[in-house]
Amino acid sequence: MSKILKYRLKPEIALDEEAFEQFISAKVKGDTHWKLLKRSIDARSRKVQVNVEIGLYDQEDPWAIEYQKPSEDVSGKPEVIIVGAGPAGMFAALKCLEMGVKPIILERGKDVRARRRDLAAINKDHVVNPDSNYCFGEGGAGTYSDGKLYTRSKKRGDVRRILEMLVTYGSTEKILVETHPHIGTNKLPKVIADIRETILSRGGEIHFDTRVEDLIVQNGVLKGVKTASGYTFEGLGVILATGHSARDIFRLLDRHKVKIESKPFALGVRVEHPQTVIDKIQYHCDSRGEYLPAAAYSLVTQTNYQEIRRGVFSFCMCPGGFIVPAATEPGELVVNGMSPSRRDSKYANSGIVVAIENEDLEKYENNGEFRALNFQADVEKAAWRAGGETQVAPAQRLADFVSNKQSQDLPECSYQPGLNSVKFSDFLPESINQRLKNGFKDFGNKSKGYLTNEALIVGVESRTSSPIHIPRDRDTFEHIELKRLYPCGEGAGYAGGIMSAAIDGEKCAEALINQYLK
Repeated sequence: MSKILKYRLKPEIALDEEAFEQFISAKVKGDTHWKLLKRSIDARSRKVQVNVEIGLYDQEDPWAIEYQKPSEDVSGKPEVIIVGAGPAGMFAALKCLEMGVKPIILERGKDVRARRRDLAAINKDHVVNPDSNYCFGEGGAGTYSDGKLYTRSKKRGDVRRILEMLVTYGSTEKILVETHPHIGTNKLPKVIADIRETILSRGGEIHFDTRVEDLIVQNGVLKGVKTASGYTFEGLGVILATGHSARDIFRLLDRHKVKIESKPFALGVRVEHPQTVIDKIQYHCDSRGEYLPAAAYSLVTQTNYQEIRRGVFSFCMCPGGFIVPAATEPGELVVNGMSPSRRDSKYANSGIVVAIENEDLEKYENNGEFRALNFQADVEKAAWRAGGETQVAPAQRLADFVSNKQSQDLPECSYQPGLNSVKFSDFLPESINQRLKNGFKDFGNKSKGYLTNEALIVGVESRTSSPIHIPRDRDTFEHIELKRLYPCGEGAGYAGGIMSAAIDGEKCAEALINQYLK
């Protein structure tokens, strides 16, 4: 028999392990066992409270982790080719192991450990390795750019299962409890390495520094892929899980006449405040104190430009975090945000981006399916030039940006490669520029103290999602035209983060195996 109790507690009780255990022990008597099931901070009123749910049970834990690592050795079994070792690709591989099929992962980048050297080169020397960077490499973009684990959609699949899998591979059990679970960039690489070890120890293969350069297509069927080194890999099918920045793969598909589509996405800047400013706004106090975590926020508004209404919204908000360089090719400037597990940086940053529809890109209409991608690339090149043609990023104080004033100086910033004071209106498309100004004004009205020159904007935040959609059958997950191709995850337009990408990877692997093996 199990029972759930709900409490609304002060932070000093709910967020202090010793005080919380004493509180629950006083409420639960006898031989009954208890477990913390959910915990969320409610800062809507001036007095911050924490909502908790406690599960009571007599003997067997009804909320115990059910997932078990695959045990079967799949050496010599039928093979599935997986292009990309991000969350979609790695969880597709784990599903293959569960179903008795051998996964072969081809990853253009390096493993999580070796990848760090290339990230250091971007930050210190401004050298961008097009195959190993913040977007490409083992674990994908999320490994070194935050590791958030929540998804807005509840229809994608079994979120609990993915969280349990991550715990099994080394994550803290806190991710099963928190409303907005987060592993952190300092912790996630160890989880990724454990997943890799499981795949290899069960007979799977992972090939790093292996970039796919061609498809092997016969009579409308994808037989396999060819790599830059000349090797070919063939199998039951190919799961394409390359992420939202693999532009060469999109162009490869186009060369083979594989149907792709231009997709709406969002583009803007990353804004950074002192964390104390955000804490004060969100917690309604001068200091968040000892127990409350660094405050986060979520903002959204609608803006008009030339009588066209578009959304402006926060994206990938990183409390206690850092801004990082996320370019994937020389000659472009892209920024992203990340937070370590403790979220103890003195900065808070978030993408503030503008929704862009295909009809907004009239200038690029002749680019066909690449109009959104080419627009994205042009803005990134303009930002690179504005920064000084290195990974130094263009920046402007927030209130100065809204007033269209050149910032005479810039505050301290977490972005390591450095900043160059500019007017964003000199290089950012006018439609984006004006919508951001209107959005920041509205955010300043909603959150007093947000629109301040203590904050600054750094540009550009352009890799919010893939600008390309690869259409697939709704039921079989197979490409609508090319047999045995399974477009997957963020790069194909079917996911928006670690969780949804992992779920999509499992679904694609299961669908492929059921179609061509079972």
